Amino acid sequence: MRNIEVLFFDVLGTMVDWRGSITTEVGEFLKRHNLGHVDAAGFADAWVGRYDASVDPIRTGKRSFVLLDQVNRENLVASLEEFGLAPASFPSEELEYLNLSWHRLKAWPDLAEGLSRLKSHFIIAPLSDGHARLLVNVSKYNNLPWDFIIGADMSQAYKPMPQVYLRACEFLEVPPGHAMLVAAHDYDLEAARRCGLKTAYIARANAEDPSKAGNQKALDGWDYKAKDLLELADMLQ
Repeated sequence: MRNIEVLFFDVLGTMVDWRGSITTEVGEFLKRHNLGHVDAAGFADAWVGRYDASVDPIRTGKRSFVLLDQVNRENLVASLEEFGLAPASFPSEELEYLNLSWHRLKAWPDLAEGLSRLKSHFIIAPLSDGHARLLVNVSKYNNLPWDFIIGADMSQAYKPMPQVYLRACEFLEVPPGHAMLVAAHDYDLEAARRCGLKTAYIARANAEDPSKAGNQKALDGWDYKAKDLLELADMLQ
């Protein structure tokens, strides 16, 4: 794999613990409003569980592109209603703060050293359904040393649409065969592989996407499989 120049990284689940972070933020929100009887983890999964269906109209061209913040806000309102909580009963600034918890996701503990080691040999960049400002905020929150940031707003598309991966390669002027996607999700890696990118699977506990529950099949044949970024760095060096 000496011809690899760029490593693209999925973010939600692969680089950051979305489930743990969102569950904590939801728990704090519920506590502030004396709603401790509501299951924070169940609410977090319900919130994310609406994601795939909500962006599918964008993928198919039935809806114009909107940022992930808007998608998440719409799904937050729907989730509150699902749990019998009237959105209008909460101050709008409280809902906005909770929605922006996606900008405060905590990185997995191997990221700081792992990215630093990989950065010394490759161009490293996130490739996410999050938009640029969200990724900038998450990166600053966790001190992530990216060389470049690629958000969904730059390709105006959501994974696994081919233009997400191909436009990323165009931005960094690299042939797909000289780039590799690092991700914890099979569907993401498969889409990248179809576009000609190399692939590296990272095993992350509790990182599965509930919006795709029951619609996933285990895939294999990735160029690399590692337990974390430190092991991947060892493999690539």
